[in-house]
Amino acid sequence: MEDVFWGLMIPLLGTTLGAACVFFMRGRLHRSVQRGLTGFAAGVMVAASFFSLLLPALEQSAPMGRWAFLPAVIGFGVGVAFLLFLDHIIPHLHMNAETAEGPRSHLKKTTMLILAVTLHNIPEGMAVGVVYAGVLAGSSGLTTSGAMALSAGIAIQNFPEGAIISMPLKASGMGSWKSFFGGFLSGVVEPVGAVLTILLTSLVVPLLPCFLSFAAGAMIYVVVEELIPEMSAGEHSDIGVVSFAVGFMVMMALDVALG
Repeated sequence: MEDVFWGLMIPLLGTTLGAACVFFMRGRLHRSVQRGLTGFAAGVMVAASFFSLLLPALEQSAPMGRWAFLPAVIGFGVGVAFLLFLDHIIPHLHMNAETAEGPRSHLKKTTMLILAVTLHNIPEGMAVGVVYAGVLAGSSGLTTSGAMALSAGIAIQNFPEGAIISMPLKASGMGSWKSFFGGFLSGVVEPVGAVLTILLTSLVVPLLPCFLSFAAGAMIYVVVEELIPEMSAGEHSDIGVVSFAVGFMVMMALDVALG
């Protein structure tokens, strides 16, 4: 259980360290740096969705023969629909955007920025939780080392995310500690979501392939709806694409080497 605890907390550690950048960096992150960090995060999430979630889901459904794709397809689609639903009911503001999304509200801009990253982090927590639920249930294709690789990969991409949310908060006039806490708070949803997912998944272990694919669908939604537009917005640049490739390779290497 100690391994599970640390596996659930490692992603939050990545966000916390990134948010701590407010204590030794000044001003906003340069647009090119933001693009690179966002592209890297997108690459990690796509690789994690495929290697850590969809492939194990398909392997576990193999006994279904030609219908082995069904749990993965259903889970993936429901995961996308779930994040789409949250996107429409939670007021939030994406980085570098002028208009907030979701229902109209009187929340501060800084609050909606934090909500946007928090919304982004929900599927990551679910992904870690469902993989560890499978490990605890003894499901084939899922190992403790593989689950730890997923946690480590998400923690790596959470580091720049923590900086991306805390640095603009500081630049907008918020104090260093409040900016740090805002970045930290956006990552708290990950271990909470992971624990809730473990508790839920443990009740319906036969549906584990659907839950794995559900988390993958939710993560891909975030990549396509938020990260890709952010890493390619404005003037043409290859930084986001190159960073995406690096992030994908890092996560692929972690998953294959440790999983």
